[in-house]
Amino acid sequence: MPEPRSHPTAGDVAEALEALRSSTPLVQSLTNVVSANFVTNVLLAAGASNAHIDNVHEAAGFAAIADGVLINLGTPDDGTAAAFTLAAGAARAAGTPWVLDPVGVGGLPWRTELAAGLLALGPTAIRGNASEIIALAGSSGLSSSGPGSSGPGSSGPGSSGRGVDSTSEADAAVPAALSLLDSAQVVSASGPIDYIVGRGPSGPLGVRVSGGHALLTKVTATGCSLAALVAAYLAVSPNPLIGITAAHVHVAVAAEAAARGASGPGSFAVAYIDALASVTPDSLRTSARIEPLDV
Repeated sequence: MPEPRSHPTAGDVAEALEALRSSTPLVQSLTNVVSANFVTNVLLAAGASNAHIDNVHEAAGFAAIADGVLINLGTPDDGTAAAFTLAAGAARAAGTPWVLDPVGVGGLPWRTELAAGLLALGPTAIRGNASEIIALAGSSGLSSSGPGSSGPGSSGPGSSGRGVDSTSEADAAVPAALSLLDSAQVVSASGPIDYIVGRGPSGPLGVRVSGGHALLTKVTATGCSLAALVAAYLAVSPNPLIGITAAHVHVAVAAEAAARGASGPGSFAVAYIDALASVTPDSLRTSARIEPLDV
């Protein structure tokens, strides 16, 4: 995919949504057992479709024909770990965009090593919370010096996590995200404000996406499903930075709409699925909050 020459705009993400709904990209999700159902519902509501193919016999073959691939490290075992590697390699060979979601990386050595191996296969995009992004950069020996970093392999404050929860603010992950551009085309760190960086022809580009709602953190699999939505948008966008930004904006606008009528996490989860479906290109044009990030 071509590198972006400028920061994504609200118009860009609106056009990406139009493309998503006109083509209904098929995402292969190799995701965790906690999130599989919610990931599928999010993709269907947003305008894409999902196939949960994560066995070693079919993972590579399906990755070669899917429009996008998600590899999520939430609940790996020996079988799914092998399927991850097969799918990533097949996606790379076929030119299929694929997303690495490094759930829990940093605190658990086996999955951290697995993530480092997948990173070497060149994901199109990486999406995680701040602690995961910092830890992933450290696990690969990449430089992540700067605020919030404690260096390669660190388990200190800058790269700490509590299970799948981040203990770092998203902006603290920007130096690590930039270092991961040696392996991926775009990287995002999710938080109250999402920070996204990507390769450009004259150097890295970055944006901040504001919006969303705190109730997203009270419903399981919202982050996993965001990563799946990134895979869907990568399949239809003119470049990866527009694709990943469009997914974050779609989620932010839908979450704000869902929260207005929700009384708690349960009603929010239902309203969120509805809102993902009811978001329109025009609502993205008027409600998207995208700011250039000085990187």
